Amino acid sequence: MLTLLHTSPVHVPVFDALRDEEAPGLALRHLVRPELLDRARELGPDAVAEEVAAALAGAAREGARAVLCTCSTIGAVAEAAGAGIGLPVLRGDRPMAAAAVAAGPRIAVVATVESTLAPTEDLIAQEADRAGRAVRVRTVLVPGAWERFEAGDTEGYLEAVATAAREVPAADAIVLAQASMASAADRLTGGVPVLSSPRTGLRAAAQLATSDRSLSGLRTM
Repeated sequence: MLTLLHTSPVHVPVFDALRDEEAPGLALRHLVRPELLDRARELGPDAVAEEVAAALAGAAREGARAVLCTCSTIGAVAEAAGAGIGLPVLRGDRPMAAAAVAAGPRIAVVATVESTLAPTEDLIAQEADRAGRAVRVRTVLVPGAWERFEAGDTEGYLEAVATAAREVPAADAIVLAQASMASAADRLTGGVPVLSSPRTGLRAAAQLATSDRSLSGLRTM
């Protein structure tokens, strides 16, 4: 079983559909904890480390072989907590970051929540170091977009993201930093790769969940 840790319920049907395409038959369990993002935005990701660790330990007790964290803001905290109990945890944006580094040195990160920017920059730096590449990251925060998302204005949210991405100058890759932004890529055309995290993250996490790697050393706190 693969457990997904979300901070918005809108991701549940998205990842169920992706599972049907990428890993038919894989059992998914969704943990939806919007309060984690609320607190992380206010106090920083480290403020929710204990709660994230407890959620992951619970997932392990209930049979999770791996966890995919779909929230970019708390992704690093989730990976660290997973390492602490021996549970494979993948932040959903890690494969996307690796693809951005492979695309070229000029990377633009577009986000709608400010707390996502620093974790995404750090992640890209990690992947650049891993690949032995030098990159330059430009960040773009889309004003007012998150408020539209919270109000249920999906159309306005995605169009605001797409508009901001169209205005990005001279980039080798544009990273849509949050899973909620993924559908904005369908509105963009041109030669610059526009990268989002849900599909590649689910694909990588499914491989973790179905691998034969022993989890005998798992600790559940």
